[in-house]
Amino acid sequence: MTSLRSALERYLSMRQGLGYKYHHQTRRLTDFVTFMEKRKAMTITTKLAMEWATLPPDRYATWALRLTDVRGFARHVANIEPKTEVPPVGMLPGLKRAKPYIYSDAEIDALLAAALVLPPEDGLRRWTYHYLFGLIAVTGMRLSEAIGHQRDDLEAGVLTVRLTKFGKSRLVPLHPTTRAALRSYADRRDAHLGSRCSTYFFVAERGGRLLHQYVHRVFWRLSREIGLRRPGDRTGPRVHDFRHRFAIRTLLGWYREGTDVEQQLPVLSTYLGHACVRDTYWYLSACPELMQEAAQRLDRRWEARS
Repeated sequence: MTSLRSALERYLSMRQGLGYKYHHQTRRLTDFVTFMEKRKAMTITTKLAMEWATLPPDRYATWALRLTDVRGFARHVANIEPKTEVPPVGMLPGLKRAKPYIYSDAEIDALLAAALVLPPEDGLRRWTYHYLFGLIAVTGMRLSEAIGHQRDDLEAGVLTVRLTKFGKSRLVPLHPTTRAALRSYADRRDAHLGSRCSTYFFVAERGGRLLHQYVHRVFWRLSREIGLRRPGDRTGPRVHDFRHRFAIRTLLGWYREGTDVEQQLPVLSTYLGHACVRDTYWYLSACPELMQEAAQRLDRRWEARS
C-alpha cells in the first residue's frame, strides 16, 4: 500500500466523518490513486492531475468532477507533503458551478402535463413522474430524498426525510393539496401493483425503486418536448433547479408579505436540509425579481432616514 493510498483512506474517512456520503468521489479518487500507482508517482502534480482528469469521460464522471475531486484531495495531502501541487480552479472551463434555471409557473405546469402522456397509456409511469416532479417543485427537496421515500414516511401531513446528504433526518410539513396529491398517487400505485409494490413510495413500472439515471433521462425527454432544451443539448435546466426555484419563491413571498426575511432564513435553511444558513445563500442567486425586492426594501429604509 503506497503512502498516497494511505492518505486517501484518511481523507475519505475524514470527509465521511463530517457527514458527506462521498460515494462517487470515493470511486473516482480510488481510480486516480490507481492511475498514480501505475505511473509510479508518489507526489500529486498539476500535470498528472490534468492527465487523469482529461481521460475519456464515462457516463458518471466529467472532466470537471474529476478535477474537483483531485483538488480537494490534493489540498489535504499538501498538509503532509509540501511538494504536492493543487491544480488551479480555472484549469477546465466546465469547472464553474452550473447557473441555476428558475422555472416559471407555466413551465412547471407544462412539464407535469407532459409527464401525464408518457407511455404506456395504461401504466403507472406517467403518474409516478407527474407526482415525483410535482413534489420536488413544491418542497424543494433533493431528488435523492424524493426517490428514497418509504411508503410509511408520510404521516399526519408531515413527510420524514431520512438520512439525507449530511446523515441527518428532518420533518417536512406539506400543504393539504400536496398531501392529497400524494394520497392519490399512493392509491393508483397500490391498485396498479398490488402486492408487487416495494417499500418505496415512488416506484418504477414493475414496483422496483426508481434510479437516478432513469429519472434524469425522463426529465430530459420531457424538457425537450416542452421546449426547455433543444434535441442534442448536453446542458440546460435540471431537476435540481426545482430546488433553486423553491428557495427563491419562498423568499419572494416573504418579502412581499413584509416578513423579516433575515429572521426567517434559518427556517428555510432547515426546511431544505442545509447544515448551515451559508449553504442556502447559493440558492438565492440569479433572480432579478429577488434583487428588485431587496433593492426596494433598501430604498424604503433610506427614505425613512432622510
